[in-house]
Amino acid sequence: MEENRKFKRTTVTSALPYANGGVHIGHLAGVYVPADIYVRYLRLKGEEVMFIGGSDEHGVPVTMRARKEGITPQDVVDRYHKMIKDSFEQFGISFDVYSRTTSKTHHKFASDFFRKLYEEGKLVEETTMQYYDEEAKQFLADRYITGECPHCHNEGAYGDQCEKCGRDLSPTELINPKSTISGSQPVLKETKNWYLPLNEYQEWLKQWILEGHKEWRPNVYGQCKSWLDMDLQPRAMTRDLDWGIPVPVEGAEGKVLYVWFDAPIGYISNTKELCESNPERWGTWQKWWQDDETRLVHFIGKDNIVFHCLIFPVMMKAHGGYIMPDNVPANEFLNLENDKISTSRNWAVWLHEYLEDMPGKQDVLRYVLTANAPETKDNNFMWKDFQERNNSELVAIYGNFVNRALQLTKKYFNSIVPECGELLDIDKQAIEEFKDVKQKVEQLLDQFKFRDAQKEAMNLARIGNKYITDCEPWKEWKNPSPTLPEGEGGPKRVATILNICLQLSANLSIAFEPFLPFSSKKLRDMLCMKECNWEELGNTNILPAGHQLGEPSLLFEKLEDDVIQKQIDKLEATKKANAAANYKAAPVKENVPFETFEKLDIRVGLIKDCQKVKKSKKLLQFTLDDGSGQDRTICSGIAAFYENPEELIGKRVLFVANFEPRKMMGIESQGMILSAVDSDESLSVVTTTKDVKPGSQVG
Repeated sequence: MEENRKFKRTTVTSALPYANGGVHIGHLAGVYVPADIYVRYLRLKGEEVMFIGGSDEHGVPVTMRARKEGITPQDVVDRYHKMIKDSFEQFGISFDVYSRTTSKTHHKFASDFFRKLYEEGKLVEETTMQYYDEEAKQFLADRYITGECPHCHNEGAYGDQCEKCGRDLSPTELINPKSTISGSQPVLKETKNWYLPLNEYQEWLKQWILEGHKEWRPNVYGQCKSWLDMDLQPRAMTRDLDWGIPVPVEGAEGKVLYVWFDAPIGYISNTKELCESNPERWGTWQKWWQDDETRLVHFIGKDNIVFHCLIFPVMMKAHGGYIMPDNVPANEFLNLENDKISTSRNWAVWLHEYLEDMPGKQDVLRYVLTANAPETKDNNFMWKDFQERNNSELVAIYGNFVNRALQLTKKYFNSIVPECGELLDIDKQAIEEFKDVKQKVEQLLDQFKFRDAQKEAMNLARIGNKYITDCEPWKEWKNPSPTLPEGEGGPKRVATILNICLQLSANLSIAFEPFLPFSSKKLRDMLCMKECNWEELGNTNILPAGHQLGEPSLLFEKLEDDVIQKQIDKLEATKKANAAANYKAAPVKENVPFETFEKLDIRVGLIKDCQKVKKSKKLLQFTLDDGSGQDRTICSGIAAFYENPEELIGKRVLFVANFEPRKMMGIESQGMILSAVDSDESLSVVTTTKDVKPGSQVG
């Protein structure tokens, strides 16, 4: 990258989500929130920028969803494209265009792109062996093949990856591969496809990235380097599938463009759609993709680095005429409650569900996802942390400061900005602390450090909160400070304090605009600010004396425990459902002679009492009526599964009566209670379905 190069405009893309499901918080934290922050920032500065999004509607994930539901792939993408687009709009992701890869514009553009590479000899034709389902009479994409992982021996590994151990795989590595379509064992069969010869561009990629873009994030640069340190291999740009853009070449019947060839071209075709819909506003699509004075920035997750930094640039280089990405600020992954987010396991917080469950709280999620942004390493989303950040930061610091400033101005000055008088040292210090906020936030945003930039914006609120608390205008109004000259204390001093607080509030509405657009708009409405001018950030006289303010209201609301518990309970229900769906009984132990079983004396016992053993976290002490006329005591290490052991009183349980007694925490235990472990790892004592008499034998 040329040092300090100035561009006329910026093209910003965000990864196209697969239209086979909704958008979850991992997508938001990794791609869409940081992209939206950056675009809003550029717009505020008055820069020319286009923000491009869209749905990726081809590829195997879509066909798998369609097959599972018994509908067509088009039905699937129509449903989820609308859901995703609506969710983004409600959440405030401010795309200039959000289109789809099933559009006519995209189909033609992608076909023409491939055709040009083909006609100019930029693609290599190769015949390889690929798995074929003889029953279904079709070649199998990697995801349509499952088998045993050769590394961890998970029996449900896919042909491209084992989701249990995370290893990348090829279908031929699987042990006992099977087709997910017919269940039969596939056979290897010859097929012809067209490859992009990445190896021919390896030296160019090394020069362009490793020498020219050392400023890229370490995770992006490092992953590119690891690929480039190896010998790149040609990569297939076509697939044997029936869903996608047909390969525009003779003899390619039954083949479509590889989704990772097709999808990034969607950025360009979506730009073309937008430009053709409003050429006066946007000009030509070439201006945004083929002009050297345009800067290209891709926002993606770390799993897409190789496609956006190696494959797509090679595609554009081979085609000719296109600009290369100036930066690719990819994020790492966001986990959920200490577990990897998984769409297949439904282990996620879905955006459309969040918007229903938490109406009006878009900015709370934007704030927390930015505060926990996985910019340099994987991070974690916890509902309790979500609650804590809302209550202790947004409510207690930002919202509290703004509300006090506006309510006190309403009380003492009828919601009119008072005159600022002579400044004391405490006033000068507060003003000094926030005057360079613009420079700090800009520097961080220009470096794609969104987490730190938001922290600087919140520091403004911390400064304001401390200032108003230290000055105590509510006390000054009633009891003027004796240290001030006569007439300078009381209402006049309060006027100065509140003027500074209102100027700080106006600054907050600007500083938070890229991060929290909904609450920033709400604050500006309360301040009766007609516009949000980024150049005013740091100014201590945004609101002139005599300016009429609006009616104050709370910017943020406290989140109560029951609201958060509902979200935690929802995840727990998902975890239990997954465990039940995936439950496989443990392998049966080795056979034993029937005589061995006969030696066990298993009986029915009526629980007369059950309580936790003191000084033990594991043991419960059972008192049983075993039919002998004397009570029997049995200790069992199942206390963790019964918070209220007294609920077991009156139940008839099975127990082994002829184990030798042994001491446990000083108590003689006379047998063993039989228990069963469920699929979700919960435990239950084994009971009878009828009121069998105590002492009855099991046989």
